[in-house]
Amino acid sequence: MFKMIRRTLVISAITLSAQAMATLSNPAFADYPDKPIEVIVGYSAGGGTDVLARVVGKYLEQALGDDASVVVKNQPGAGGQIGFTSVAAARADGHTLGTFNLPAAMALTYDRQAAYDVDSFDYLANVVHDPNTLVVSQNSPYHSLKALIQAAKEKPGSLGMALSALGGNDHFSALLLAAAADTEFNLIPFNGASMARTALLGGHVAAGTMALSQTIGFEDELRVLAVLDDERSSFAPEVPTAKEQGYDVEMGSYRGFVAPHGLPEDIRSRLEAAFRALADNKALHDELAAQGNTLDIVVGDDYRELAESQSDIAAQLWENHPWK
Repeated sequence: MFKMIRRTLVISAITLSAQAMATLSNPAFADYPDKPIEVIVGYSAGGGTDVLARVVGKYLEQALGDDASVVVKNQPGAGGQIGFTSVAAARADGHTLGTFNLPAAMALTYDRQAAYDVDSFDYLANVVHDPNTLVVSQNSPYHSLKALIQAAKEKPGSLGMALSALGGNDHFSALLLAAAADTEFNLIPFNGASMARTALLGGHVAAGTMALSQTIGFEDELRVLAVLDDERSSFAPEVPTAKEQGYDVEMGSYRGFVAPHGLPEDIRSRLEAAFRALADNKALHDELAAQGNTLDIVVGDDYRELAESQSDIAAQLWENHPWK
């Protein structure tokens, strides 16, 4: 009896020792991070996503502690696809992260061949939610969303609607609003939000849809008719939501951080905890607010669910309104 117990204890000790040695010899479980964490941004330096990555990066360093270092690497091109692909293909050791833009990142998997899908990433945290708006110029005859919709209904397809591009939150906002109102707009894509805004202010289009942050600073030139969110924004508390005005439409830009799928559990947990801690960081909140961005921390499985829902919206719109 005692021999059997002793033999069991010896075997258990050997097993635990082997497991411990395997853990120590696995680089993924070494002290993390043991080198700079690289954040891949699929857009050019100076753009909104790049600025977000650099701002959040310095607070992420503080949250991780242990002299953590976060560096940004820009890989622009193909509407962000190059950067998203690089993240998906990177080693899942926690030293390569990437910014992730919804719904744009998932829309790219429907309108072209993409080397990633919704299952290619570990979803760490969404950081910013920037709801879309429906806007006109201050010189416009339309003073309400109802008046704009009525004009579109009178001549379906004739009312020009400026978009920053096809296959993103602006485009999807216009499609969802048209469906909710049972009408059509003449969708006119531009090369970026600034060009769409310029066309709108120049009177070349009747209306536009753009993220709320892209209207900040243009209050004397733009009239925001609706915010496409579930509640009014603190940045424009006087502007009603589309839902308040009878059109159940929500769409916006979500920007967060992902890693290649398959992070070791302890590293993923540490990163999630660091991002979760940012939710109460007043300095980060204030710095983002100065840019017109709302801090909206959504971590782990909840973030994955958000990505899946945005992917579903993109798939449905692609099926009914293919844009290429």
